[in-house]
Amino acid sequence: MNRIKIRLPDNFSFSTTIAIRITDLNYGGHVGNDSFLSLIHEARQQFLLSFGYKELSIAGIGLIMADVAIEYKKELNYGDAVKISVAADGFDKLGFDLLYKIELIQSAEMLLAGKAKTGMLCFDYAQKKIVAVPDEVIKKLSAG
Repeated sequence: MNRIKIRLPDNFSFSTTIAIRITDLNYGGHVGNDSFLSLIHEARQQFLLSFGYKELSIAGIGLIMADVAIEYKKELNYGDAVKISVAADGFDKLGFDLLYKIELIQSAEMLLAGKAKTGMLCFDYAQKKIVAVPDEVIKKLSAG
């Protein structure tokens, strides 16, 4: 079976810490895949806010997720704290990738809990169509 392999950048300019809630757990007693994606979504929102953007208001347009890939590396449980680092990469005419490194915070070390990538397209929600990435967005997110 072929496995997804996500290549992360060496440096991340943004990170946030999120605590695992009881509602993030599935019937197996650990963070479910849907909740893992929700953690990534929260980190993306905080990343965009750090540049003065919102997902539906990024230099006059919105964003829509085109694809997602997740590599699970470590089980996450209730009460765990995770550090999620985010970086933008792979800009083209219509979108870009956001890369995520999810680490379990331990007292002595950080343990890799997962890697993820979301493909984000620029989207005009009023016209319901994909639009070009504004130059401002490329400059801000590339430098960040």
